[in-house]
Formats: sequence, structure tokens, C-alpha cells
Amino acid sequence: MLAYIGLGSNLADPQQQVRTAIDDISAITETSLLAQSSLYHSPPMGPQDQPDYINAVVAVETALSPHALLDALQQIEQKHGRIRKRHWGERTLDLDILLYADKVIEDERLTVPHPGIAERAFVVYPLAEIAPALQIPGHGSLATIKANCPPEGIEPLENKQS
Repeated sequence: MLAYIGLGSNLADPQQQVRTAIDDISAITETSLLAQSSLYHSPPMGPQDQPDYINAVVAVETALSPHALLDALQQIEQKHGRIRKRHWGERTLDLDILLYADKVIEDERLTVPHPGIAERAFVVYPLAEIAPALQIPGHGSLATIKANCPPEGIEPLENKQS
């Protein structure tokens, strides 16, 4: 299955956290990294008394179920020292399943497409970089979503990771 994963960090060398997490994602069993966006600098979405973020999106092909993929991503977050202090607060690493094929999943552990996927510039822009023709279940074309989603201070970093 084709899945898209959002990455974000604003603590403990965020660029390195995201780059290392991409390597960690590529090492998940039964999962292959297909594409990765540039790294993006973005202001925090939640409390403003925290550092700015580094964000990216990757595309993977995986044989794992959505929940097994979620478990693997949460293990990577733990490896990076993830502590949940406050809602939308600072973190060493945040990994979110944005899309899992064309599935719509809503249970106590996982919601796919990810809530807010169509309103968050720090997700929309890197996702559009690697999958510009994507259709998002329940939201329509990513191109239309991007056209209606102002960049809100996000900027790609100079050195694209490929």
C-alpha cells in the first residue's frame, strides 16, 4: 500500500531529527521509501512560546497494516525521545500517517486521512511537492487544496533532500 507520512520536529536539532527519522522510516520492515519532500521551516501551529518547526513528508510503499505502520512510527518517535507535554506543543519528533492508500480509517487510535490535512500548509506544500496529482479522500484534489491554502510562513530550506 502507498502511504504518506508527515514529519515534524522543533527540538534537539530539528533538521537532524527529521533526516534521521526519514532513515528510520526507510528501515521499517516490509516498507520502502519512495519519495521525500524538501525540508520546510514553519512557525508553530499551537502555542507560540515554542521554537519553529522543521517539517517534511515522505511516501512509502508498505505491506504493513495501517495500525502496524502506526506502531512502527510510534517506536521511531520513542527512539527520538518523544514526550507528549502539551497539545500541539514542542517535540523532538512527530510522525503522522497522512494517507494510507485511498482508505478512510476512523478509530480510537488512528484517523486517516489525517485530520486537518487540507488546512495545514506545513503538510500541504511538502505533500504537493512529491505527489502533486494526489486525490485526498473526502477532500478532493491536492492541487485545489494547495491553491486554497496560503503558505502561512512556511519556507523550503535551501538544500533539498533527495
